[in-house]
This record gives sequence, structure tokens and C-alpha cells, in this order.
Amino acid sequence: MAKTITVRLEDSVYQIFKRAADGQKRTISNYLEFATLNYTVNETIVDDVEMNEILGFEKDIKKGLSDISAGRYKIIG
Repeated sequence: MAKTITVRLEDSVYQIFKRAADGQKRTISNYLEFATLNYTVNETIVDDVEMNEILGFEKDIKKGLSDISAGRYKIIG
């Protein structure tokens, strides 16, 4: 079931969203839903390929943390 939320926006921000929604022939509500989902999926969720790349560094990260704990590091700069 759809939920209703209230959002308070400055006039200038509202106008940006309104222009963007008009440009895509969407209502502001639909545009905000679309833009929020698009951002969430594309910017905040790691896909399987990216996660596998991150996990590939696990051994190096653990080694680095171990070196730091043992004092085997030098600050340069």
C-alpha cells in the first residue's frame, strides 16, 4: 500500500524539482520517488562485481591492520 510523506523544501529547491519533473513529464511526487530510487540503487548499493572487487582486498586490509597494531608503519609526508 502506498504511503504518504510530508517534505519541507525551500522555494529554490522546490523550483529545481519542479523543473526536473516537468522536463520528464512527471508529477513532483513521482519525480521525487524516481530520483530517490535511482540514487539509492546506483549510488548506495554495491553490486556483486563491486563487492567481489572489495572482498579481493580483504587479505591486504587485514595485513595492513595487523601491521598498524604491531607498530610496523612509518608516517611520511
